[in-house]
Amino acid sequence: METQVVDLIPALRAFARTFVTSSFEADDLLQETLFRALRGIDGFQPGTNLKSWLFTIMHNAFRTQYRLRKRESPGAINCADLPIPMPPPQEWCVLNDELRTALTQLAPLHREVLVLVAGYGLSYKEAAEMCGCAVGTIKSRLSRARDELSDCMSGGPLD
Repeated sequence: METQVVDLIPALRAFARTFVTSSFEADDLLQETLFRALRGIDGFQPGTNLKSWLFTIMHNAFRTQYRLRKRESPGAINCADLPIPMPPPQEWCVLNDELRTALTQLAPLHREVLVLVAGYGLSYKEAAEMCGCAVGTIKSRLSRARDELSDCMSGGPLD
């Protein structure tokens, strides 16, 4: 069995390179795999595929290392100098006002469907029942409402 494992090392190293980019990380993963395999050799059942068993161990070792690295990632050195990851809230206030203004300029039927479907999250069928029309009509009105809203928000003309 020892010679079979040694013969599989090149295949294991190639498999490790699919998980990590650098050769030293691949060698570390290979070493961890072999260590786990030796530690758990009693779990290997003779007659089963040794290569698959080792590949599974490597896959699990990588997943464990990945979770640890993700959880224990180092912080930024000069985090106070980094740019703010989100835009200032004033822009959202302006966009909110623009959206409210644009909604008032939509045709009433289009505004109603847009608010029901996009605002309240109703299905087309529910909106159709509320408006007393067919589902196809709701889809058509919603499409037109989105086009009108897009034109209005971009400063284009309203029909």
